[in-house]
Amino acid sequence: MNTTTSPTDPSPLPVRFSDLALDPRLLRAVGEMGYETLTPIQAKAIPLLLDGRDIMGAAQTGTGKTAAFSLPILQQLLPLANTSMSPARHPVRALMLAPTRELADQVYANLKAYAKHTPLRCACVFGGMDMNPQKEELRKGVELLVATPGRLLDHIEAKTVNLSQVQFVVLDEADRMLDIGFLPDLQRILGYLPRQRTTLLFSATFSPEIKRLAQSYLQNPLLVEVARPNATAATVEQRVYQVEEDDKRAALVQLLRDNPLPQVIVFVNSRLGAGRLARALERDGIKAAAMHGDKSQAERLTTLDAFKRGDIQALVATDVAARGLDIAELPGVVNYDVPFNAEDYVHRIGRTGRAGASGLAITLATPRDARALADIEKLIKRQFDKLPLQIDRSSRARRDAPPRRADSAGSPTGTAAPAAWHGSARAPRHDPWFDKPYEPDPNAKPSWDATAPAAPTASRSVSPSIRPRRKIAALLGGQGNR
Repeated sequence: MNTTTSPTDPSPLPVRFSDLALDPRLLRAVGEMGYETLTPIQAKAIPLLLDGRDIMGAAQTGTGKTAAFSLPILQQLLPLANTSMSPARHPVRALMLAPTRELADQVYANLKAYAKHTPLRCACVFGGMDMNPQKEELRKGVELLVATPGRLLDHIEAKTVNLSQVQFVVLDEADRMLDIGFLPDLQRILGYLPRQRTTLLFSATFSPEIKRLAQSYLQNPLLVEVARPNATAATVEQRVYQVEEDDKRAALVQLLRDNPLPQVIVFVNSRLGAGRLARALERDGIKAAAMHGDKSQAERLTTLDAFKRGDIQALVATDVAARGLDIAELPGVVNYDVPFNAEDYVHRIGRTGRAGASGLAITLATPRDARALADIEKLIKRQFDKLPLQIDRSSRARRDAPPRRADSAGSPTGTAAPAAWHGSARAPRHDPWFDKPYEPDPNAKPSWDATAPAAPTASRSVSPSIRPRRKIAALLGGQGNR
C-alpha cells in the first residue's frame, strides 16, 4: 500500500539556484530570466525530484511550482538529449497535464525558456485550436509535452502521440482538474503510461479526493508543504466592502478610479455576467474586456496579450482564468461576485502578490453573500472587516445624465436641463404623441383608388370569358391592378 510521508532529511536547504546540482545550460537560462533565490517550494522539492522521488507538492499559487518540477525533469532528461532530425530519437519522455488552456500555455512558456540552451524539444496541445498544426509538431518528435487532458486524448485517438516511453508525469493543479470533471480523462491517460515512472502532483490545495488519487497513482510519495493548506499570501492586502446589489457596478467604477490600479482582474461567477460587466465598464470610460469559456482560444489569447501590454485596464474573467493567468506584478484583483466555492477565493487573489510582490484584493459583498463569506473565513482562518463604501451619487448621476442640447452653432443652449436629469437616476424620455390612440383620417382614400387608371374596356377582339385584372392594394405588394 502506498503511503505519504514527509521528508526528514536534516541537511540545510539550498538558498540559491547556483547551490543546486543543475547543468550550466539550465543555470544560464534561469539567470537570464532573473531568478537567483529559490522559493520555499523550489528549495524543498528540487533536491527530492533530482533523487527521482514521487512528490505531492502543496504551495500557495504564485510561489514557483512550475520551476520546481520543470528544472529537475530537464536535468534528468539532458543525458538523452540529441540533435537528430529523426522523430524516433525524440519520443515523449515527460508529460505535464494542466486543467486549463491558459495554465498549459503558461507552463509551456516557462518550460521552453528553461530548455532554450538545450536540444530538448517542447510542445503544447490544448483545445480550442486547430489540431493539424499540433499534429505536425508532434510528428516531428518532442521530449516534453504540456497538454490539457481532453485534447491529449484527441491526439491519442488520432495516433499522433505515443506515451509508451514517458518517464515523468506532472499533474499540475490537480484539484482543479477534478473540480471540472477531468478525473475519468486522467484515469484513461494514466492507463496509457508505463508503470515505471516518476509521478509528481502539484497543487495549491489538497482535498481528500486528491489524496486518494495520489495514493492510487503515486509510489510512496513525499508530501512537501511550504504553507498551511488554503492559506493566502501575506503580501496580499484583503479588503471586503459591504454594498447593495444595485450599487455594485457604481462601487466597482469608483474603486477603480480611486485606487491606483492601472491593471486589475475582475472576477465574476458567470460567463454572461462577464460580458455584461465588461460592456458596462466600457460605457463608464474604463478600458475593459471579458475572458471566459465561451470565447475561442484565439480571442482569449488576443485579449490576454492586450491586457499584458496595458491596453486593457480591467480584465473581467470567470474562474476559468483563476488558475492559469500569470501576470507579472499584477497590482490587484476584484471579486465582483463572491465565489461559490471558498477555495476559488484563494486562487483568485493568488493572481496578485506573486513572487513576493505586494498586491490588493478587493471583494464586493452584498447581504446575500454572508454565508459564502463565512465559508471563506473558515477556510483561510481569518475574519474580514466589512468596510462601508460611500458611493458618490452625484458623479453617478452626472455619468447617467444625457448630454446638454446644443444650438446650430454647436454651443450649449443656455436653457436649464429638466429637473429630473439631476436626480439619482436618469428620467426616461417622454413624448405624448406616442400615447395618443390611432385616429384615421376621414378624408384619406386608398392609394389604389386615387391613382389607379380606369379599367380598360373590353375590346371586341378579346374573348368575353376573360376577366379583367383584379385590384390589389399596393400595401400588399400590388401596383394598382392585377
